[in-house]
Amino acid sequence: MSSVDPAPDSTSADTPTAETADFVRPASARVGTVVWGLIVIALAALIIIAQLGIVTLNGTYVLIGLMIGAGVALVVGGLLSARKRDNEPTTGKS
Repeated sequence: MSSVDPAPDSTSADTPTAETADFVRPASARVGTVVWGLIVIALAALIIIAQLGIVTLNGTYVLIGLMIGAGVALVVGGLLSARKRDNEPTTGKS
């Protein structure tokens, strides 16, 4: 006789099945992640352009422009995300 328990049954009642599992939406990218990624890409592109000598850039103006653009993108993205969240059906419970 063995003291090892047999493997649990894969069809047990505790395991959710396709019929009982609720539909879960795939997670979308966060607004902050996208904005910071765009900032890094923009900085890299500006550094490459400056090193090639195509355009002479003033660092202060570049940073001010990036900060304004990032701020606007974060605010607009947050508002759109909140708007999308408000359109979901409610359960009527508080």
